[in-house]
Amino acid sequence: MSAAGTGSHGGREASGAVVAVDVGGTTVKGMVRVGDVVLDRAVVPTLAPVAATDAHAATDAHAAATDAAVGGPALAAVTAVVDRLAAAAAAAGHPLAAIGLCTPGVVDAETGTVVVAVNLDWHDLPLAGLLRDRYGVPVAVAHDARAAATAEIAARTAAGRDVAELVFIPIGTGVSASLVVDGRLVVGAAGGAGEVGHVCVRPGGEPCTCGQRGCVEVYASARNIRRRYRAAGGTIDGATEEIVAAVDTDPEAAAVWADAVDALAAGIAILSAVLDPAVVVVGGGLGESGERLLAPLRTAVDAQLGWRPAPRIEQSLAGAGAGLAGAALLARTAAQSTAAQSTAAQSTAAQSAPAPPAATTAAHGAEPTTDTAPPRTRRTP
Repeated sequence: MSAAGTGSHGGREASGAVVAVDVGGTTVKGMVRVGDVVLDRAVVPTLAPVAATDAHAATDAHAAATDAAVGGPALAAVTAVVDRLAAAAAAAGHPLAAIGLCTPGVVDAETGTVVVAVNLDWHDLPLAGLLRDRYGVPVAVAHDARAAATAEIAARTAAGRDVAELVFIPIGTGVSASLVVDGRLVVGAAGGAGEVGHVCVRPGGEPCTCGQRGCVEVYASARNIRRRYRAAGGTIDGATEEIVAAVDTDPEAAAVWADAVDALAAGIAILSAVLDPAVVVVGGGLGESGERLLAPLRTAVDAQLGWRPAPRIEQSLAGAGAGLAGAALLARTAAQSTAAQSTAAQSTAAQSAPAPPAATTAAHGAEPTTDTAPPRTRRTP
């Protein structure tokens, strides 16, 4: 699977800008692109109030209040990011052509509805419809792990790497997985395939935001590693990456990290027993830890699988920005699809339009003839 080309239809996307948005539990990230050129980026907190950004402050305030009433602060953060990036594109002379957005939770990509996203407090939110009504452009919405997997598949295909049977696990504020079977992304009957973060691996363990206890995400997500480290008395008041970097010298960091690796390994072992993937790709922010994560993870997965051969465990080629890259691919495809449909509609309309009556003129002094038959029209099949 490769990234779609730009400008092939000569329509909306060729001259317009596409906005990509990656909704996380901590921040909403966005970028605006024209072709392969990134014009601007934006990051805002997901669950904090977002201030108006331009001269239309009153309008922005009203819109933000409406967004908050419908989808809470997370939706207000999304529209704040899109507003900023669309304004940046317009200032550069590029109209908005499409929006691609990825989000955690259970997503119905066909309708663009977020069925449930517990970390965002979204329930049956018609996200694509809301954004389409607000901005008047095509909107594509996908699960964040599957959007990131799309970018990962493109990167692996370009590098000549295996993409037929794999599990892609981005680890950030939450933990999820994308399942690729026989080269196809598996969505599931309800759009919830791959929610390995909410598989219970420690019955009776710590409570999860989903309402269960002992989920993989409670121990292995970046946010929960940080939370558990501080609860254990850790003294590093920084990002999860700083805690991970201290596992060799900080006993609290080492203990929390060991729990995270063990929980993640249990989740991967379950996926491996069911799906038998050739490779498990670890991405997201925590995936950037490289061998500090992958080496003990391989050992733990191998031990938990017992007699079964363990899959290869590799670092993402697409990197921590895979979700945003996948959202950009979604937006580009949406823009090109709309442009193609518009071109086809115009062609059909032209073929169906009545042809002008043929004019007859006198030749060599002959009297002009009169054609009283009605004009003919072309018929489409």
